[in-house]
Amino acid sequence: MVRSATQDWGPDIDVHDLAGLRAGGQVHTLLDVREPDEVAVCAIANSRFIPMQQIPRHVADLPREHPLVILCHHGTRSGMVADFLRGNGFPNVFNLAGGIDAWAHEIEPEMPRY
Repeated sequence: MVRSATQDWGPDIDVHDLAGLRAGGQVHTLLDVREPDEVAVCAIANSRFIPMQQIPRHVADLPREHPLVILCHHGTRSGMVADFLRGNGFPNVFNLAGGIDAWAHEIEPEMPRY
């Protein structure tokens, strides 16, 4: 079942819910906060890349009007970024539980992993 943007996922979104969101064509932004060398190994298509340390400089450029899903390798850094953004007035921010590693394992098993 595809959840709507108005349904509360809590602070985290599961990889299957994100896959449903993407398949349903629901407007969202997927923000990858990993470092460039990590992104070079694997990435989810149509993600926006801003390394974690650069997020404060880009707050004004990030969308507030639709879901903003943050991801990293396992979900720790992205959880910190999601908390930071919520504290800065972003009501629609979700951390990708398990990060790109869970995505590769559950959704895109052919994706390289590290």
